[in-house]
Amino acid sequence: MIASVFFSRVLLSISMMIFILVSFLHNDFRKQVKIFLSTPLLLGISLLFILPAISGFWSQQEQAWIDTIRIKLPMFFLPVAFASNFRFSKRDWDRLVGLFIVFVTVGTIWSAAFYISNLHAVQESYLRSQIMDTPMENYHVGFSWMICMAILLGGWLWLEKREQTKKNSWGLLITIVWQIIFLHILAARTGLFSFYFAIFFICVWLVFKKLKLLYGGILFLVLISLPLISYLVLPTFHNRVKYFLYDLPYFSKAHYKSGMNDAVRIISLKAGWNVMNEHPVKGVGFGDVLAETKKWYGKNYPEMIETDKIYPSSEWLMYGTGCGWSGFFIFSLIMLIPFTVKRMQEKWLWYVVNAIAAFIFLFDIGLEVQFGVFIYCFFVLWMWKWLQQ
Repeated sequence: MIASVFFSRVLLSISMMIFILVSFLHNDFRKQVKIFLSTPLLLGISLLFILPAISGFWSQQEQAWIDTIRIKLPMFFLPVAFASNFRFSKRDWDRLVGLFIVFVTVGTIWSAAFYISNLHAVQESYLRSQIMDTPMENYHVGFSWMICMAILLGGWLWLEKREQTKKNSWGLLITIVWQIIFLHILAARTGLFSFYFAIFFICVWLVFKKLKLLYGGILFLVLISLPLISYLVLPTFHNRVKYFLYDLPYFSKAHYKSGMNDAVRIISLKAGWNVMNEHPVKGVGFGDVLAETKKWYGKNYPEMIETDKIYPSSEWLMYGTGCGWSGFFIFSLIMLIPFTVKRMQEKWLWYVVNAIAAFIFLFDIGLEVQFGVFIYCFFVLWMWKWLQQ
């Protein structure tokens, strides 16, 4: 599954199906179901599929609803699969982390090679809100999210090895530094915001939970200095900031102009909020979210071109427009469940991973695309299984 996410949607689907089938190859299926039904985290993730599925009863756009359900199926079956009592050794878990870091690193090198071979064209494209080619079929949001995850997992593994052996793993440390540099070269906002959100979260954790003021202070300096250094030395990051400042007057006032991506996203949030409040009880059904949003665009922004009429750019609003205010609140509770899981109190990685996911879903609809569904489900369930064991 980890390998196929970088290469092919078809391979990813096949590998997920094989993993799910293998998880049922034992004689204690009842225990697996019992674990699934008694674990709030697993039930919560499955609700992210069940809610859209139920909304089919009042969705008018049948094909759009079927497409949505097909994409979201792993959010039901993967939690059931991870409820299986399979166990890896600590060495195997570490190898799995290492394998993931290797794939992400190879992906960043491939993308960096493309950038170097098209240096001036790529740098100029950042002034038009375009980004260099990446793996995962140019799904920049997902790839930058994966880089951030690789940095966090690499940091966790490096600290763990340092505590055990009292030695620095220089190869791993150099890999982490490269991934941080590339994340700023790529300058995809989801990855950058997630990275800085994670640094801030860890700063607070160190200062208030562990009372390690020195380490917290050092990370805080990194938090402040890295964006400034990147702006001064990295052309892509510099141009990304310039485009953001150019777009700022439009999206700050929700003024529409074709090609202004941030402004369009802000308008989409307004659309989702209004559609949700127009259908507060049960929403419009997941199959009709885009159709109803487009109606709102037509009434309030008649000059908007068809390609700019997008889904509400927030998973909170997707579940709100699809299932009403109840969907909005249930989604909020699901995002909070990971912070109540027992035996995770001393594991900052668990809290950071789930906080990043909730933060991303405020301004992105990753659960409406196959890669996003896999990244969220797999990493949360992987962390749950690994860190508890």
